[in-house]
Amino acid sequence: MMIHELSPHPKAKKSAKRLGRGIGSGKGKTSGKGHKGQWARSGGGVRPGFEGGQMPLVRRLPKRGFSNAEFKKEYSVINVSDLNEFKKGTIVDADFLRESGRFSKIAPYGLKILGDGEITVALTVRAAKFTEGAKEKIEAAGGKAEVVKNEKAEAAADAKK
Repeated sequence: MMIHELSPHPKAKKSAKRLGRGIGSGKGKTSGKGHKGQWARSGGGVRPGFEGGQMPLVRRLPKRGFSNAEFKKEYSVINVSDLNEFKKGTIVDADFLRESGRFSKIAPYGLKILGDGEITVALTVRAAKFTEGAKEKIEAAGGKAEVVKNEKAEAAADAKK
């Protein structure tokens, strides 16, 4: 059997309803919409979730839980294993990673270094946050882990207060 010989099962493809094609088709005249009324009109019907004026389900159910989304701190994250591609003695910070093509833009709260994997190159890494494991691995490889303040993030936090 060749690919050009393949075809779907005869009952797998259902033909479309041919509406308004004469009285003999069974879907002539009103095209299966009945006579008059909201559903018979062009563009007629109601929006999804509308219950005919009854209080909709989504509004009848109580609000539950708490969302901290407004106060969430977003960081651009990278693992220590991803830092192995840089040369010994390189100063790695958010701007350097953006320029090297790692990130298209840096998140509002800056860069966070995660401790997944191993690092073998001695680098100076400047970031807003480090996990404990990441800090230990960078220093064990002979590098430095420097915490830098993010002025934009601090200004945004002050504006929310």
